[in-house]
Amino acid sequence: MKTIGQNLKTARIRKKLSLSTVEEETKIKKTFIVALENNIWDKLPEFPVVLGFVKSLSAYLGLKEKESVAILKRDYPPKNIGNIKLNPKPDVSREFVWNPKLTFLVGGALVFIIVFVYLAFQYIHFVKPPDLTLFNPREGQILNEGRVEVSGKTDPNALVKVNNQPALVNDDGIFTAEIDLLEGENTVEIKAISRSGKETMVSRKIKVESNP
Repeated sequence: MKTIGQNLKTARIRKKLSLSTVEEETKIKKTFIVALENNIWDKLPEFPVVLGFVKSLSAYLGLKEKESVAILKRDYPPKNIGNIKLNPKPDVSREFVWNPKLTFLVGGALVFIIVFVYLAFQYIHFVKPPDLTLFNPREGQILNEGRVEVSGKTDPNALVKVNNQPALVNDDGIFTAEIDLLEGENTVEIKAISRSGKETMVSRKIKVESNP
C-alpha cells in the first residue's frame, strides 16, 4: 500500500518535473516537498499546513484530492494531529462581540463626527454672505413725501447699512431704518455685512413726486 509521499513522488516523476519546478509552480518549499515525499513528518509544519500542501500538490500533479487527503490522514502520525481541525487555511472568522473598548471607540468616533460637522457648519455659515430679504420699499415705488421706512430681514449677527447709514437689527434679524429722499428718482442701497466681511446688497429705485 503506497503512502501519500510515494504517490506524490511517483506522480511528479511520471510528469518529469523537478523539485525546483514544483517549488516554483506551487510556492511550496523544496525542503517540505522532499520531507512530504519521504514521510518525514518532523520536518514538516503543523497538520493543517501539510494538508494544504497535499491538496495543492495533488491538484498540480493531477491526483484525486479526496483520495490524497484520505491517505494523508491514514499516514500522518495521530499524536501530531490531536484535536486540530483539518483545514488547510486558518479559520479567520470570529464571532462578533460587543465590548467596552468597542463602545469607547464607537462613542469617540461619533463625538468626533458631530464636532467636525458642527465646526464645518459654523465655518460655512461664517464665510458665506448673509441672507438678505427686503420688505419695504418696493422696486419702482412712488412716494408723495421725501421720507421712507426701509425694513427687511437678514442674519441676526449681520451689520446692516441703508445708504451707508447703520440700521438697527433685532435678535430675529429684522431691521428697520428711515431715510430721507430727494424729489425725483432715488436709489436705496441696503447692505448686509457678515462678521467675516462678506456682504449681500439689494437696491431699490423709488420716486418721490411732489403733490400738485
